[in-house]
Amino acid sequence: MPVFDFSGSTDKKQESICTYTSFRSEETEATWERPMLILDNAKRQWKHHSCGIFTNQAKRTSFEFKEEDGTFEADILRVDARFISLLRWLGENHISVRLSGKNTEEGYAVYKIRETAFGGGTKLSAEDGFLQFMIERLLASHAPEDEQEEDEQEELGDDMKLTSLQSITDFMTCAGRTLPDNIRLWARRNLAVARSHEVSPEERRHAQRALSIMMNIQWKNNYFESIDPVEARRILDEELYGMEKVKQRIIETIIQINRTHTLPAYGLLLVGPAGTGKSQIAYAVARILKLPWTTLDMSSINDPEQLTGSSRIYANAKPGIIMDAFSMAGESNLVFIINELDKATAGKGNGNPADVLLTLLDNLGFTDNYMECMVPTVGVYPIATANDKDQISAPLMSRFAVIELPDYTEEEKKVIFSKFALPKVLKRMSLKEEECVVAPDGLEAVIEQFADTTGIRDLEQAAEHIAANALYQIEVNHVSSVTFDREMVKKLFE
Repeated sequence: MPVFDFSGSTDKKQESICTYTSFRSEETEATWERPMLILDNAKRQWKHHSCGIFTNQAKRTSFEFKEEDGTFEADILRVDARFISLLRWLGENHISVRLSGKNTEEGYAVYKIRETAFGGGTKLSAEDGFLQFMIERLLASHAPEDEQEEDEQEELGDDMKLTSLQSITDFMTCAGRTLPDNIRLWARRNLAVARSHEVSPEERRHAQRALSIMMNIQWKNNYFESIDPVEARRILDEELYGMEKVKQRIIETIIQINRTHTLPAYGLLLVGPAGTGKSQIAYAVARILKLPWTTLDMSSINDPEQLTGSSRIYANAKPGIIMDAFSMAGESNLVFIINELDKATAGKGNGNPADVLLTLLDNLGFTDNYMECMVPTVGVYPIATANDKDQISAPLMSRFAVIELPDYTEEEKKVIFSKFALPKVLKRMSLKEEECVVAPDGLEAVIEQFADTTGIRDLEQAAEHIAANALYQIEVNHVSSVTFDREMVKKLFE
């Protein structure tokens, strides 16, 4: 009886041919001088805009150009390591694309890839929007530590959101290795749940929602670019009058970042009377760091679950405020401005909301009950404000470098009113300085009027009131200018 050995086929499986070498790049924008990849142009010079498909890399790493006189193949010579997985995926799915590049001595330098509907081929998860989203995400990522595939690209993906399972799956295929290891493993488990028919529809919905939130966040490392101390000082002087000790402490923080390229181990706790500009300082620091910011108002949080999210066992479960902040920012590096830290209370008896912040402030990672995953917090810079530091627990206090802000003196308030508050209001109301003048005795009256209040909020409101009255008199009484002396100021505020 004859025996047929089907495993002994004479046709050997063709081994894949890799024609390229990879290189590491930290460029955030692709140009022909700093391209995504380089194709062989020794036999033929390719057009600025050329259409075709990447070949299946299981056979050969090349690109098939669809030219007017036929189809021509060119080997891939060099690839940015971040794009390797993306190119493989494009080839495996026979995605028709248009390359933009320039012929150089080294080869055809590709700096742009766009999806096309060429030949009615297979489309991406969300057509070209998905591809551009992937390119932007990859360009914003760091190259993998080892020499393996990765993905990235450029252009119009700003409005792209990963919501469907297909787009999330494609993203994991193309750029999964750019994610932190624990998030990548978490995503695989949740993808399995979202696809499973052995769990309830509610579980699948929660898993897909959590995936969409997590995948739309750019998880960056803890490396920070240097910051110009001169520009930082300019911003501080623009936003704050006086407060030299505060400014000095912030500039010291900037110098530290420039030396270590990482955030300091401690955040800032600004303590002082109401109206002294604590929140304004926090916003200025976020502006200097060029990071998105979010605020947590502890006086309005009376349940830890508002911060940590609720468990997926509930149909109406949702992430907490902290996770929402990451989602709104779209990245993991941001400034958390924690207002009124001293007003955090035990709330409903489910624990102290302030204690939830400890894991966030330790930079060891934060776990949201809904997400069920520890997210990295090494790029979070906390800035807290408080009126009374004695109301803050010792563990929380130990996470901050404390800066105490004294109230302004009368002389400082005079300068702030005349040099900052009033000119700002006049500019907003399109009034000239000569149209609204506060005489020296009028300025004294303004300061006396608010001598018993802390901070400068009342002074800013007084400037608004005076300017509005001047505008009224100019428009109604048809005067050319108004000068406020002591008597006019007293009458205005009586």
